Amino acid sequence: MVLLDVTDDASVAAAAKTIEADGGLDVLVNNAGVEGRLEGNRVAGAAETTADMMRQLFETNVFGLVRVTHAFLPLLQHSAAPVVVNVSSGLASLTHITAPGTPTYAYPGVAYPASKAAVNIITVQYAKAFPNMRINAVEPGHTATDLNGHTGTQTVEEGAEIIVRMAQVGPDGPTGGYFDAEGPLPW
Repeated sequence: MVLLDVTDDASVAAAAKTIEADGGLDVLVNNAGVEGRLEGNRVAGAAETTADMMRQLFETNVFGLVRVTHAFLPLLQHSAAPVVVNVSSGLASLTHITAPGTPTYAYPGVAYPASKAAVNIITVQYAKAFPNMRINAVEPGHTATDLNGHTGTQTVEEGAEIIVRMAQVGPDGPTGGYFDAEGPLPW
């Protein structure tokens, strides 16, 4: 296991060197994420969201993903079947977040869905730039983790299923897509 801080260039570079020395990389899972909850485990709504809050979430959820992907691209390019799985969220679906009466529509946060929508765009652009790689975004579901104060409705094992499945996609598998356990999601 190699630990790294996705917000620190030196940490990411050191991790890439360690992985390279250990023989390379076939699969990269970008799973780092923060939601930015307030006191009482409350999600900051639009009126409470500040530029600093957005910056903090984007530093981890977006810039961290780009930092790590960029550092590991040379290793992935040496793999016979490279795969990148970017952990997104159902909250990043513009289709779902604009559908009144759904849990996604009811979510009050601004920063987290915006950061994960950026992850989806980044996923598509990387997939187009590297057609020999399978690069997809996944929505693990509302999983009980530290991210949401363990308020999720499913286990970590259930949430990890789509991540593991997409990490095993072969060279003929999908790329540039957005998936949950049931299949493709609408953007």
